[in-house]
Amino acid sequence: MKESDLIRKISEYLKTIPNLFFWKEHGGMYGTAGVPDLIVCYKGRFIAFECKVGKNKPTALQAITIGQIIAAGGYAVVVRTVDEVRKTISAFEKE
Repeated sequence: MKESDLIRKISEYLKTIPNLFFWKEHGGMYGTAGVPDLIVCYKGRFIAFECKVGKNKPTALQAITIGQIIAAGGYAVVVRTVDEVRKTISAFEKE
């Protein structure tokens, strides 16, 4: 599976959750380098998902950005499956 396929599947899942807002961060010259792939606002929380497949790892800049999000009080995580996203979202449902 390609990362774009994983992002598409996760996006399809996120669309099913009421009152959840998200967008796909696009890289390139008009985006901000290192920002995770999917940015979510759910129940007043900032959640960022960096999507990776196989043994791929975040770049150094992605890892730094994830750390900055966490330091700012947000939640950021590397995910490899829709189920990991589902578990993360369900944890926020309990708050």
